[in-house]
Amino acid sequence: MARRPRLVLVAGIAAAAVIAGAPLPDERVEPVPETGRSERPAPAPSPDATPVPQAADRDAETVRLAFAGDVHFEGAYRDVPATAGSTLGPMSEVLHAADLAMVNLESALTLRGRPAAKELEDPSNRFWFRTGPAALDVLGRSGVDVVSVANNHGADFGPAGLNDTILAAETAAVAVVGVGRNDRQAFAPHRVNIKGTDIAVHAADASPGESADPLWAAAPGTGPGLASARGPGAAALAAAVRESAATDDLVVVYLHWGEEYNACPVPAQQDLAGTLAEAGADIVVGAHAHTPNGAGLRGDTYVAYGLGNFYWYHGRASESGVLLLSVRDGEVVGDEWVPGRFGPEGGGPVPLTGDARTAAVSQWHDLRGCTGLAPGPGPAAGSAAADAAGGAEPGLPDFASSIQSIGPSVQLGMRSHDPAVCPVPLTDLRHVAVTHVGFDGRARRGELVVHADVAADVVDVFAALYAARFPIERMLLVDEFGGDDDASMAANNTSGYNCRRVAGQSHWSNHAYGRAIDINPVQNPYVVDGEARPPAALPFLDVDRTADAPPVPGVIRDGDVVRQAFERIGWEWGGLFSDPDYQHFSAPDPAA
Repeated sequence: MARRPRLVLVAGIAAAAVIAGAPLPDERVEPVPETGRSERPAPAPSPDATPVPQAADRDAETVRLAFAGDVHFEGAYRDVPATAGSTLGPMSEVLHAADLAMVNLESALTLRGRPAAKELEDPSNRFWFRTGPAALDVLGRSGVDVVSVANNHGADFGPAGLNDTILAAETAAVAVVGVGRNDRQAFAPHRVNIKGTDIAVHAADASPGESADPLWAAAPGTGPGLASARGPGAAALAAAVRESAATDDLVVVYLHWGEEYNACPVPAQQDLAGTLAEAGADIVVGAHAHTPNGAGLRGDTYVAYGLGNFYWYHGRASESGVLLLSVRDGEVVGDEWVPGRFGPEGGGPVPLTGDARTAAVSQWHDLRGCTGLAPGPGPAAGSAAADAAGGAEPGLPDFASSIQSIGPSVQLGMRSHDPAVCPVPLTDLRHVAVTHVGFDGRARRGELVVHADVAADVVDVFAALYAARFPIERMLLVDEFGGDDDASMAANNTSGYNCRRVAGQSHWSNHAYGRAIDINPVQNPYVVDGEARPPAALPFLDVDRTADAPPVPGVIRDGDVVRQAFERIGWEWGGLFSDPDYQHFSAPDPAA
């Protein structure tokens, strides 16, 4: 598979605040040379060549990844999230030691809602799982960095439960993937930079469908849902992987797939692994069978068909463990299975030692016999299992952006746009996706719709804000709030196009032309008659916005990076209006 030495991870769930779209012909992305993974022998170094890094230097460049399987908090473990200091048990240390660790959460993140219909499932085999957002705190304390909720329980409690899951994902310290307010978010990756390696992690559900409700398989125009790799979802996931492979060094996919209690992959799994490998995935892992499956190489792509359970309400399927992968220079250079075992009561597995560990590792290698995979590279020196010190703190990936025509997915979501009334046709607008920094310091993908004439300038602005680490809480299309500007502001949403009139007047707002953007409305209120809009912005009404004032996260002030970036493209700041609109920037009238 000839491609750049970049690593792509695919996981089952996309963070709800992470937004991406399939590239269209006018996408604007930074070019990346396609160097590929050459099979030719390397040329002899010249006398002036840079010295080859020594072992210690190479180890410092190695990214260590840890993958464990299914987790939930049911039965005797229902109250674990409410217990102070609770974790996933003794094998949490293995997760902590990795640079990035990931699991699958088999639950909706909600304490309300009604059990969803599962009309396609055998009535005798229907289960509904849920847990509160505090479960994400347990995962965080256990060393988990990314969690997928794209599985046959992620939408167990219907629209209300899914909405709670999305809201929890948007503010969690642990990245949640495989779910979103629309299909673009559900298939979008979590992106992070570790030791100079840009990593994209996707997630999707490929287990048998239990309901035809679109909540279980987000598609263009269906609204909130989970990422599904069934049917047309497989093509959507592959498209998302291709997009990540063009910009990121490592692409990982975490899937919910396989046949329960079958230690061998079924043909559908093998077909999907091949599709994702061709799309550019470097690592494809997954769970659902409740028992470990084999792992190894399919060409250049590392595939692990089953990780088993990792925190469960019973221990009837007793074998468990953590898959450790070491990645360097765009390829998996080490794979290691750290085995554990459940007691009859379940909970978290206990790590095996001595002869029991040796036997379990040998059994894990034997599982590869029915997979058609080649052996992996084996344990790497200084593996995460042997080096509990872990690696460097995750950093931020490079800024990424795209400019696209309004495609079907975006158009179906723009319900507030009435072509018979609105002053600008959709053909004159562009969907812009950019990386931004959240208030939690993590990189997120945001989306705006703006006029085609200003789209490139808007990307330049957000590139400057990202470089300066200016925080933006969320960036969603205003249609996610029904086109209601007040609701969008109340959610502290940064937005662009909105087909609406100027408040209290009859003429169109600049937002209706796609030539205005509002940033962090809570920290930067619209002030009318001394009152702050939205009401939550009241604490920021009298904040000092002069150039010499101490910076406040998310607040726009004189001379700061936000003012400078918009002024460079000729836009006007609403903070200078007679009724200050501190969140607002608008382009000059092109007819002026």
